[in-house]
Amino acid sequence: MKVNKQIIFLILIFLLAFGLRLYKIDNPIADWHSWRQADTAAVSRNFIKEGFTPFYPRFDDLSHTASGLENPQGWRFVEFPVFNLIHAGLFKLIDIFNLDLWGRLIAVISSLFSLLFLYLIVAKFWGERAALLSTFFFAVLPFSVYYSRVILPEPLMITLSLGAIYFFTNFIDKNGKSNWVFSLLLGILALLTKPYAAFIMVLPMAYLTINKLWQNRKGKKEIRKIIISTSLYVILILIPLVLWRLWIKQFPEGIPNNEWLLNYGNMRLKPVWWRWLFYERIGKLILGGWGLVFLVLGVLTKKEGHSDIFFYSFLGGSFLFLFIFARGNIQHDYYQALIIPALSIYLGRGAETMLFGFKKKSYLLIRYLVFITCLLFGILFSWFEIRGYYQISNPIIIKAGKQADLILPQNAKAIAPYGGDTAFLYQINRPGWPVMTGSIKDLIELGATHYVSVNFDEDTKEIMRQYNIIEQNERFVIVELQ
Repeated sequence: MKVNKQIIFLILIFLLAFGLRLYKIDNPIADWHSWRQADTAAVSRNFIKEGFTPFYPRFDDLSHTASGLENPQGWRFVEFPVFNLIHAGLFKLIDIFNLDLWGRLIAVISSLFSLLFLYLIVAKFWGERAALLSTFFFAVLPFSVYYSRVILPEPLMITLSLGAIYFFTNFIDKNGKSNWVFSLLLGILALLTKPYAAFIMVLPMAYLTINKLWQNRKGKKEIRKIIISTSLYVILILIPLVLWRLWIKQFPEGIPNNEWLLNYGNMRLKPVWWRWLFYERIGKLILGGWGLVFLVLGVLTKKEGHSDIFFYSFLGGSFLFLFIFARGNIQHDYYQALIIPALSIYLGRGAETMLFGFKKKSYLLIRYLVFITCLLFGILFSWFEIRGYYQISNPIIIKAGKQADLILPQNAKAIAPYGGDTAFLYQINRPGWPVMTGSIKDLIELGATHYVSVNFDEDTKEIMRQYNIIEQNERFVIVELQ
């Protein structure tokens, strides 16, 4: 009966998580962080248009904005396109949803597998109650919900990383070859999907290995076996990533500038760093203020040395990620999706302590009231911060994009000025320039054939005077340049 209750609760959490992630699931790519989602989806769409060429991923931006070099081929060399291969492959295989909806559904399904792996990991070390509560927080945190239905590699990266850790724990406990292989394959895919996965995987796996060596310190044969298997694991997990990084060096125009992600502006450990990441993002945005009660209680609660250190390693990896990529985390809140598993683990641990960790039953009613108050207020205040993320900030780019897609020739290259945001260009469904990187004549020489704008500024008015207007209304204009 006890096992059945656990399964029922887990199924209910899965259903709740799935239902929450269906909110505005059919949104076009014009919501929060639309530029990054558009870039990701464009690679998938170009696989469908031009064939599955994972070693030559392309997106729609032909400008030098990202890399500082002209990019006439539209190369997009960041992470290996694991997500895009799944995205485009499922669309081709099961053509019942549009490409954008498929992208969001893949993120949703990935997050459900993350829930499963998170439950299995926490249950193994801290028991079923802490596991259920941890998965509950992962399921309902508004920040987690939103970033579990975006067209980005992050949800898949988190799933693969947690899966690699889970099978690695099984390998350490049982020395099973199949667990070693599954963990290795998921780890390889996690690093290829997003190299930041290392911040989730490395410290927990390193601790498990060191602890295993310590436990078997008197057995030379067992120590040799552990050293050989883990060394081989590290070598094999890194080879595909290293080969990919060597390969993309041949295409510098397709590699976005990324040095600024580390510490541009020298913000690391400065008051602005602490304020933005720990107050604005973790405190307000993710936890809604009131969730900090669970987090602090979870971090301070002690249970058993081995399991406590193992889960502290999740927090350590998260802190290192915030520390090393200081400016990137301040600049983009979607980076903090990586730390949600660690936060969820300690939110669940804190909630378990609040509900079941005190011996005096006379405090039971108070504890339940505090739990419900912190939970509801934390989720509501976080939702007030997150709800604007779902809004389409400028619906006219969708209408203008659809109309341009209808009338422009398939080989057109469009200028779609939108402050460098490629969401407008993505709606037009043509490669081109999301910002005026030079004069109109310069861009025509680079191959631009049309100009589409939703902003009648001086540049647009001058272009309208010089070139042939195909379509114009009070909201947008489409101009033929050649």
